[in-house]
Amino acid sequence: MTDKKLGVIGGMGSLATKVFFEKIIENTVASKDQDHIDMIILNHATLPDRTKAILEGKELSFLNVVKPDIELLEKAGVENIAIPCNTSHYFYEQMQNMTKVNIINMVRETAAFINKRYGENSKVGILATDGTIATGIYERECLNFNLRPYHPSEFDQQRIMRTIYNIKADVNYQPYELEDMIQHLITNENCSSVILGCTELSSVYLDPEIKKYCVDPMEVLVENSIILSGKSLKSSILNRHHTISNP
Repeated sequence: MTDKKLGVIGGMGSLATKVFFEKIIENTVASKDQDHIDMIILNHATLPDRTKAILEGKELSFLNVVKPDIELLEKAGVENIAIPCNTSHYFYEQMQNMTKVNIINMVRETAAFINKRYGENSKVGILATDGTIATGIYERECLNFNLRPYHPSEFDQQRIMRTIYNIKADVNYQPYELEDMIQHLITNENCSSVILGCTELSSVYLDPEIKKYCVDPMEVLVENSIILSGKSLKSSILNRHHTISNP
């Protein structure tokens, strides 16, 4: 496959963009600088808060600001665009309609992976922002792939939002509460897997015994970005973590 330039719309948040970039570098087969992917990363940190825009019905406040970013990447000659932000995928169709460049659908690819790995009718826990939950983007894609999505209780959702914003505010966040929520979904709610549906959650180091139950859309996006850019994976990040068999 011919090498293809990758565009990245980042800054949602900046820590998540850093993690995405590092994972791309770490997982691309390369023996010299020239073997890596040509990337243009726009770390647009001042993009309007996606959750707020969705919940307050102010979608245009986001779309009007992100449109020039997409146009800039298209003019720069990228052939695929990655957006390491789950909540922003609520606007996926509108953003894709702004350009002829392929925007990788992180949410859809995540549901496809879970279907392939855990099988149809698997119960899937979803940890995400209030905005992502309100949009139903993961729920819809899970249903499209014949999965059973499960949302945490209102109390646990408040804990998830607190956790996400704590991570944004502190890069040294300790994952004990997050791991406890994941364990609850697996043990008490009988979920076969848990989607880490916010890129801030991707920046947290989880205990390997907890991690093996988690499907990280960031890692799904990384794998698709490498392959679509015409490069080879060192090994599948997703297969590396998911050692349990289908239920």
